[in-house]
Amino acid sequence: MGQNNLWIAGIKKIAVLRANALGDFIFSLPALYSLQSAYPDAEIVLLGKQWHADFLKGRPGPVHRVKPIPRYKGVSEPDTWNEPDSNAQSEINSFFTNIQNENFDLALQMHGGGANSNPFIKRIGARITAGMRAPDASALDRWIPYFYWQHEVLRQLEIVALCGVNPVMIEPFIEVTDHDRAESCAAVPEPTKPLVIIHPGASDPRRRWPAERFAAVGDVLSRSGCQIVVVGILAEADIVQKVVQEMEEPAWDLCGSLSLHGLTGLISRSKLIIANDSGPRHLAEAIGTPSVAIYWCGNLINAGSAFRARHRPHLSWRLNCPVCGQNTLREPCSHTVSFVDEVTIEEVLASAMDVLNIHRGE
Repeated sequence: MGQNNLWIAGIKKIAVLRANALGDFIFSLPALYSLQSAYPDAEIVLLGKQWHADFLKGRPGPVHRVKPIPRYKGVSEPDTWNEPDSNAQSEINSFFTNIQNENFDLALQMHGGGANSNPFIKRIGARITAGMRAPDASALDRWIPYFYWQHEVLRQLEIVALCGVNPVMIEPFIEVTDHDRAESCAAVPEPTKPLVIIHPGASDPRRRWPAERFAAVGDVLSRSGCQIVVVGILAEADIVQKVVQEMEEPAWDLCGSLSLHGLTGLISRSKLIIANDSGPRHLAEAIGTPSVAIYWCGNLINAGSAFRARHRPHLSWRLNCPVCGQNTLREPCSHTVSFVDEVTIEEVLASAMDVLNIHRGE
């Protein structure tokens, strides 16, 4: 497609603020690739976290460089973070002095509603700023209103469209490197059976399907000829261990034993991932590995795959807390029980077998 009247001439350096978790970065990839296509001569610098720098170093893609941002309330730290002490404030001031000297042409706020992130992005001193704006946020040079109920991929594509960028993809894509594959093979040698990954964790406990149900699905797939691998970060050790212990068939417990590189390589070698709405599920989509996922209904709007040939979501429509009965869509409660246990083992298993059979060409 040709340039439109929002395209900006003379763009040589672009800063993109997106300093959050794995899934959030995955959602931004179609926008970043589209940005690269529209401004092929520009350097794209991701203002992210240290994990972005480690993960993207040497990885082909639209990000040329990562600049980790300091601890900053409402951006790299939660809104509840205490005001920075003198050392933290000194680090913040040094960061902005350094980044202002880079003379960015364009700074994109792709981080959130903008109450804290818009002042952050304006302080960079770029020629033009663009991004989202919630009602409590200050305006940027170009902005779209922030509404929670929007798919994150489309939200980011709308932001770059403010700068004359046409989309070149909708489904996220990430390159798998030799480093990824080598690390995964060191942890899991090439098996004689098809690999199926189970990830039972999620950052919000209400989005976690019960461990015993993951175990039941794992047992059936194991008996059908698959090798089950259960993954998670160290904070999810109890959940991973419960799945492995509940299974009657053997499964590999890889909790905490893989870096993000190793997880990427392992997912690329697997036939299927079964997971909650979580970073590893979103990573699998960007790699091209099929998924069967359990969603709390509204989260599918923001984070579900747009495609169904390889990705099968299962939704729980529960809105009222099982403990207190509060309608949590209107007002959250403090309980952290599962809201997705309405999804049955039979539903998830049927989708898993269907996806595996399609992969086998049956």
